[in-house]
Amino acid sequence: MKRDYPATSRNKGPILDVLRRWLPPEGVVLEIASGSGQHASWFASQMPGLTWQPSDADAACLPSIDAWGQESDAAHRIRPALHLDVAALPWPLQPVDAVFCANMIHIAPWTAAQALAQGAGLALRAQGLLVLYGPFKIDGRHTAPSNQDFDDDLRRRNPLWGVRDLADFGALAQQAGLDHVETVPMPANNLCVIWRKRP
Repeated sequence: MKRDYPATSRNKGPILDVLRRWLPPEGVVLEIASGSGQHASWFASQMPGLTWQPSDADAACLPSIDAWGQESDAAHRIRPALHLDVAALPWPLQPVDAVFCANMIHIAPWTAAQALAQGAGLALRAQGLLVLYGPFKIDGRHTAPSNQDFDDDLRRRNPLWGVRDLADFGALAQQAGLDHVETVPMPANNLCVIWRKRP
């Protein structure tokens, strides 16, 4: 039942460093595309003031997410996984203090990125944060040859997938009422990017 993704284990430490700097000491974090549930379990255990709401569009992921959550030291602060399709707006939840999404928008159609920005703009409280992690192009260019290879492979697998340009998503975020506050270089040629909802 429990899925274990090696990449999630590798990137959780660097992502946690960024989240600790930006997330509020208390509040609710909605995770979009939680996948295995490893991130939710780890981050909730490391940030004791936050309640984590994991979610995924793939119902087959939900048992793994819940299994990780139930085994976590912070099980009492990890809500049952929500079956959430980002395109089904507005999302069925109360306002949240942050939205976190790792490694989704490049393995989904561009419409999912559009819905993510719009949904975050609706779901976040004023001053709430949207945090994205993953590979991005900068000004139309890949940040490393390995990202170019990855992008080519994604597009071969599905023409609607691909590494997105940060400026293109940034424009969506602006339209949704979110202002860019920081871009953090991460290991393996990824980025962590943070936007804040306007008051």
